[in-house]
Amino acid sequence: MKIVVDANVPAAERCFGFFGEMLRLPGREITPADVRDADALIVRSVTPVNAALVANSALSFVGTCTIGTDHIDLDALKARDIAFASAPGCNAEAVVDYVLSSLLTLAERGGWQLGERCVGIVGVGNVGSRLRSRLQAMGVATLACDPPRAEKEGEDGYDSLATLLERCDVICLHTPLVPDGRHATHHLLGAQELDRLAPGSIVLNAGRGDCIDGLALRQCLVGRGMAGRGLVGRDSISAVLDVWEHEPGIDAGLRDLAALATPHIAGYSLDGKLRGSWMIHAALAAKTGRTPLSLDALLPPPALAELSLAQALDAEDALRLCVRAVYDVRRDHDRLWRQMHEEGITLGFDHCRADYPLRREFSTLKVNLSGEALRLASLLQAAGFQVNQQT
Repeated sequence: MKIVVDANVPAAERCFGFFGEMLRLPGREITPADVRDADALIVRSVTPVNAALVANSALSFVGTCTIGTDHIDLDALKARDIAFASAPGCNAEAVVDYVLSSLLTLAERGGWQLGERCVGIVGVGNVGSRLRSRLQAMGVATLACDPPRAEKEGEDGYDSLATLLERCDVICLHTPLVPDGRHATHHLLGAQELDRLAPGSIVLNAGRGDCIDGLALRQCLVGRGMAGRGLVGRDSISAVLDVWEHEPGIDAGLRDLAALATPHIAGYSLDGKLRGSWMIHAALAAKTGRTPLSLDALLPPPALAELSLAQALDAEDALRLCVRAVYDVRRDHDRLWRQMHEEGITLGFDHCRADYPLRREFSTLKVNLSGEALRLASLLQAAGFQVNQQT
């Protein structure tokens, strides 16, 4: 069996060398010639798998180690009877970690408390539902907008986008990209929607870049933001952007206006990546009648396994301490700025993703609490950490 694999798929040797001959190639450079005699193709989000790529191939299986399938022409695969698998939810916990790290960073810069905010979550799928659960457990007010889910499940628990824009001061986008139709998400936030944001609002996009009109957002930030300073004032509009239109050739002007700008890495935890590889490995094993490896066999122990707190701290200061012990979003923001200035926009963006440093999820850290710090237990557990109460 011959398997073509994106060179940036982690644990590829263990997950896919398992099945036979493996050829690793840069994801953006995979061509029809590369897959002509291949039995399986394993990609991430940068490889467009379309009719032209698979037309003259021997492929019987395509897997993407990502939650999204925007880059996959499912009709083209179906027409050629090519089995397909994706990895829904594989990196959802990492994206929620990213959101919490970002909001806690902006709260520290702006001198406000996350618990004072109302967070509007647009798209309540694998990521959005987990984010809502964590925030609610942390005592943060949330509203949710997901018209397709509301139609299936009933309106209770869901609000319109207009309601979120009116009542929330944080808007988090976690929707798939739907180009057209009744529930289209392309440019879901355009000039009109952005104009309705209340002073001091934050827009965070860790879903799909095309769900925000980038030009309209840039104009909004020029008029109402704090350009280039990364600060959040009470009257400004600020943006946290992990996904962009026209990746990797993103709008450098918009990047400079964003309070936090990162290169599509919100879900790039080691845990999420390995979970994605393992899910496709398991799907290919099922198709070929093999017994898959266990996920635990792929996950290494974390570099920082435990942290202990004994003294009373402000709750959100303690939360920030634990969050940054695992993942500090400011490093990704600074690295993107540095790489893009050194290498140019496209190369810098891609190199940030290809050479991304090791990152674990909040759930890999056990926080030992004793003394006055015991009162932090419920908050830290709600945020996603393991908590050990030592009485």
